[in-house]
Amino acid sequence: MNRLIVCERTGRWATALRRELSGPIRQTRSLSQCWKELSAAGAGFAVVELTEGNVKDLLRRMARLERDSPFVRLAVVAARRLTGYEWLMREAGAVHFVCSSRQLGPLALLASRHLENLLQSSQTSPSQDPSERIWASLPWQDSPAY
Repeated sequence: MNRLIVCERTGRWATALRRELSGPIRQTRSLSQCWKELSAAGAGFAVVELTEGNVKDLLRRMARLERDSPFVRLAVVAARRLTGYEWLMREAGAVHFVCSSRQLGPLALLASRHLENLLQSSQTSPSQDPSERIWASLPWQDSPAY
């Protein structure tokens, strides 16, 4: 099952995201619980709160994320005082970084698009080879091949 997981201690970010999204949000309170949820889901989108206490653990987990869970995308949210970590988190694989709950619109859009793409790709025929799946996803797939 594809899911959106918010990993934070307070619930502030999940509450703000619910205003932007219509689908369900699963909340976790620790990185280990978040990674268990992602592993069980197989694919999804995680929004993880960066704190001064979890920088090393988050970076360690992000280093393995693409290899262990290739269908998971991760965004980082943080308090304003941690803005200096933005480019480190992006370099480690975060698809987005936000320090204000008022700026969650682009993050919500990324999450929605990723989850929608996962849903669409799960509905394609598993018997199709990759080139057939790509061709079927193109907007002009009904045109004759030249």
